[in-house]
Amino acid sequence: MGQVNRKAPMRTPVRWLVTLAAMFALLAIPLLRLRGDSSAQQPSEEPPVRIPSNVAWTRETLALVSSGDPFRGLLLARRCNHCHGEEGFSAVPVFPNLAGADRLSFWKQMEDFRSGKRISPVMQVQAAGLSTRDSADLAAYYSMLPTARDPQDSRSFPQTMQDPSLATIAIRLILFGDGQRGIPPCQSCHGPVSYVNGAPLLAIQNESYLQDQLEHFANGYRSNDINVRMRSIARQLTAQEKTAVSEYYGAGLGPGVYSR
Repeated sequence: MGQVNRKAPMRTPVRWLVTLAAMFALLAIPLLRLRGDSSAQQPSEEPPVRIPSNVAWTRETLALVSSGDPFRGLLLARRCNHCHGEEGFSAVPVFPNLAGADRLSFWKQMEDFRSGKRISPVMQVQAAGLSTRDSADLAAYYSMLPTARDPQDSRSFPQTMQDPSLATIAIRLILFGDGQRGIPPCQSCHGPVSYVNGAPLLAIQNESYLQDQLEHFANGYRSNDINVRMRSIARQLTAQEKTAVSEYYGAGLGPGVYSR
């Protein structure tokens, strides 16, 4: 009996080790399953990068847009007159004025409508029936239309500012921007201080149209701005600032207003 008692303590650690090993093995199974389930839930690939526009300002693109035929554009523009006016000024403020439009900006928007990068149930249908050459011809035509008031046109521009006190806010944003929020001056892209390829002129644009576009950029409905420039700016503007800038430009008070 004394010999048996002396051997018993040596068997106990072995039994414990075997038991612990078995417990760890059992615990490892659900852990491995859980690990496998979590990895299965993770996407194997990152979501595709959304391209805001298929337009690239290459030498070939610039040559195409610059070589548009304004007379052919005049004929094509007959389908546009109902909304945008026979002389490029709309009678309805919610529709944009096209007279004096920047060629590059106009062409880019038509291409974005055609590719679906800019959403508009009406304009996407219209653009689908046009070729890149057609858009260049239309751009040439509208860019040559005079912006001076004509007694025969049916323009709604300019509109009266509903709240003239907002002019101070608009002037600050248009001329100076807001450095603390990283908002550049409007005129640094839209003129007259500087012009960026594909950026429209705003000096003769309707208030309601501008207001809608700022809202669309802010909520992401419109996302065809290269480098996310306008979405970043519009999301930081307050409702009052959007109204101020839109009304100021829509009243014909923006810098760079010209007649020709």
